[in-house]
Amino acid sequence: MRRVVGERVFLVLCSRATLPNVPGLAAANPMTHIEALDLDRLPGHLIVIGGGYVGLELAQAMRRFGSQVTVIEAEPQLAGREDPDDGAALLDLFHDEKVDVLLGTTIFEIEGRSGEKIRVHSKGGRGERIIEGTDLLVATGRTPNTKGIGLDQVGVELDGHGYIKVNDRLETTAANVWAMGDCAGSPQFTHVAYHDFRVVRDNLKGGSRNTKDRLVPFCMFTDPELARVGRNETEAKRDKIEYRVAKLPMANVLRTHTIAEPRGFMKMLLGKHSDEIVGFSAFGIEASELMAAVQTAMVGRTAVHRVARCDLRSPDNFRGAGFSSWTSRKPQELEGNGKAPGAPADDALRWADAIPHGSPEMACMKR
Repeated sequence: MRRVVGERVFLVLCSRATLPNVPGLAAANPMTHIEALDLDRLPGHLIVIGGGYVGLELAQAMRRFGSQVTVIEAEPQLAGREDPDDGAALLDLFHDEKVDVLLGTTIFEIEGRSGEKIRVHSKGGRGERIIEGTDLLVATGRTPNTKGIGLDQVGVELDGHGYIKVNDRLETTAANVWAMGDCAGSPQFTHVAYHDFRVVRDNLKGGSRNTKDRLVPFCMFTDPELARVGRNETEAKRDKIEYRVAKLPMANVLRTHTIAEPRGFMKMLLGKHSDEIVGFSAFGIEASELMAAVQTAMVGRTAVHRVARCDLRSPDNFRGAGFSSWTSRKPQELEGNGKAPGAPADDALRWADAIPHGSPEMACMKR
């Protein structure tokens, strides 16, 4: 045993894939994302438990390699933390790619061994059902690596989910001990863990940084991507933030036609009585790049009408977002938050076409 002593301690304990307490699951020796990425063979029929980021990314990849794939999700939609229209778009995508998706489905027993033969006993809208496959992948969330290492002995407290309690400067309940990344309950992304590090580093050098109200970008790397920054409609309603929403089909963006990728949409939330960008999401080709541009505007607290005045390169997804075509409208002409997420009020209230009719761009497109 080796004992290391220091004046300051930084806890970067990461997390591990969560294995649900389902009879037969542990004995089935299922894959997590780690084993799936190390595979040197192609599963015949992959059963994926979990319809979140990891499960959907790997499910689509395996399907495109040639595996038969079934996704089982307990919630009523895919990507349960996103808006219903995002979940519906992902479901349409997976149906088009011949991935079998079972929503609102619980698993009560598993038989067999992953890599050989698997039988998953489930119950959902179709009643009880047994899904048979060759391989099993579990992607139902993460568990912090905080138990059994003596944190309680030095005064570092955990919350009810096992994450280390920290303040917005990432200081724990013990003096001179900080926590960063997954174990601190931060959003589970590499870029967030790095931002945590910068907050702690800068504060130790005399700065005054914190994690409060930081803009965290999200991206699901399916094809096409689902990307978001800021609040979605579900979160805005939860936080009682009044907003307007504008939504545009990606097919209205000229660049999606030049690369033959018109699937999806983009959506922006604005303050009810201002041009403040509350949130932005996109499901479509290069969505993460488009999101980064909007995030930059949000960090600079740039009103959307100022963004609309930029003369951007054409064809470009950001130009295609058509800011100028709708930001000149009066607030009451945009959809209010009395509607279901993503539901347009009527044609007059839709986000105007990104490519104005009669414009040189439209003329070139028709040639």
